[in-house]
Amino acid sequence: MADLSEIVKAYDVRGVVPDQWDEALAELFGAAFVQVTDATSIVIGHDMRTSSPGLSRAFGRGAAARGADVTEIGLCSTDELYFASGYLDLPGAMFTASHNPAQYNGIKMCRAGAAPVGQETGLAEIRALVEEWSEGTPMPPAESGEGTITERQLLADYARYLRSLVDLEAIRPLKVVVDAGNGMGGYTVPTVFEGLPLELDALYFELDGSFPNHEANPLDPKNIVDLQQRVRDTDADIGLAFDGDADRCFVVDERGEPVSPSAVAALVTARELAKSPGSTVIHNLITSQSVPEVVKENGGTPVRTRVGHSFIKQQMAETGAVFGGEHSAHYYFRDFWNADTGMLAALHVLAALGEQQRPLSELVREYDRYPASGEINSTVADQEGRTAAVKEAFAGREGVTLDELDGLTVLGNGWWFNLRPSNTEPLLRLNVEAQDTPTVERIRDEVLDLVRA
Repeated sequence: MADLSEIVKAYDVRGVVPDQWDEALAELFGAAFVQVTDATSIVIGHDMRTSSPGLSRAFGRGAAARGADVTEIGLCSTDELYFASGYLDLPGAMFTASHNPAQYNGIKMCRAGAAPVGQETGLAEIRALVEEWSEGTPMPPAESGEGTITERQLLADYARYLRSLVDLEAIRPLKVVVDAGNGMGGYTVPTVFEGLPLELDALYFELDGSFPNHEANPLDPKNIVDLQQRVRDTDADIGLAFDGDADRCFVVDERGEPVSPSAVAALVTARELAKSPGSTVIHNLITSQSVPEVVKENGGTPVRTRVGHSFIKQQMAETGAVFGGEHSAHYYFRDFWNADTGMLAALHVLAALGEQQRPLSELVREYDRYPASGEINSTVADQEGRTAAVKEAFAGREGVTLDELDGLTVLGNGWWFNLRPSNTEPLLRLNVEAQDTPTVERIRDEVLDLVRA
C-alpha cells in the first residue's frame, strides 16, 4: 500500500508516479473527494505531464462511481481550473505537480467557487477514506447510482472572462516575450492574448512534461536566463515567465532585469484600489514593506498574514479583500473567486505599461522601493534551537520589536527580517529588507552567523 503520509501535503497531493501513487490510488481519491465534499457534480482538469490524462480519468471514474456527474475540461492551467470551479459553481480537481520535475504529479482540489481544500478543510478526511479503502474496507455503493462523464472546453470562456476584468484594447502596442517553460502557459497565453495589441514572441510553448529546455520554475534565477536574453536581443518591452501549471507569473523589464513579485503586487494593488476605493488588500509577511505602503497611499487597508495560499484565501474571504499578493508570485483576486491567477496579474502589468509611455523599469520604480536579500535557505538540524538563538540575540535591543505570526519576524529602525522553518525540509528560510543595501548585508550576515553556528 502507498504511504499517504509521503504524498498528502498541507494543501494538495503530490508525489512520484508510479512509485508513490498511481491511477488506482487516483480513483480512490476521486471517490473520497466526492464523499467528503458531498458533491453531485465536479469538474476536472490536467496539465501536460505524461501521467496527467490517465490520473485525471481515473479520478473521474472514482468520482462517477460515487454518483457524481463529472465534467472533464482536459488540458488547462491551474487558474483555468479555478475559473471552471467558480464559473460552473462546482468542486474541482486539477492534476499537476506545478514546477516539480517530470516524474512528479499531484492533485490540487477545491470546493465549489474555488474554495481551497487543505488539511483542515477536507484533505485530512479524504486521506483517511483513501487509506481505509486501500486497506480493503469495501467502499459503500453510491445511493444515487453511477454518475456521468462528459467533456467540455472552457479555454475561450476563461480568456473572455479575464479580458473582461482588464481592458487592454486601447493600450499602445507592446512587444512581449513569454517563456512558458513547455508548461500550460503555452496553451493558455495564445488564446488570452489573441487580438490584443501585443506582439507575442513565444519561447518554449511546446507542451512537454519532460521540460526539455529548463525547469518550469521561474522562481529559480537560472530558469529565466533565456527569457532575459531574448528580451534584450529583441528590444522587447517586457518578458513574462509562467511556471509549469501557469498559475504563477514572473516579470522582467525591458532591460531583462527581474521585477520583484512584491513590486508587481504593489502595482496591481494600486490598480485594484482605483476600481474599488477603500478596499482591503492582503499581503503575506514576507512581501516588501512597499506593498502595505502602497495600499495606504491608495486609500486601502492592508492586512498582513502568514505565508501560504490557504491563509491568504481565508483572509480574502473573511475581509472581502479586493486583492492579495505573496512574495512567491501568487496573486489572488476577489473578482476571480479569491483564487490565484498569474495570468490576470500579467494582464494588469501589461495594461499599466501600455497605458503610458515610460518603459517598465521606470514604471515599477515607484513600487520597488527597498533592497532585499531574497529568500536564503539554511539547512539546520535544530530549527527551534537556531530560531531561539536569533530571538535571544535581538530581543533586548532598543527600538526592536518581535512577533511570531509565522516564524520569527524582527523589526528594527529602517529594516526587518523574517526567519521561518520549512514545513517539509530541515531548513530555515531568511528574508531581509532594509532602506539600503549595506544594512541588508549587515543584518543578513549577522542572522546567518547565528543560524549556521
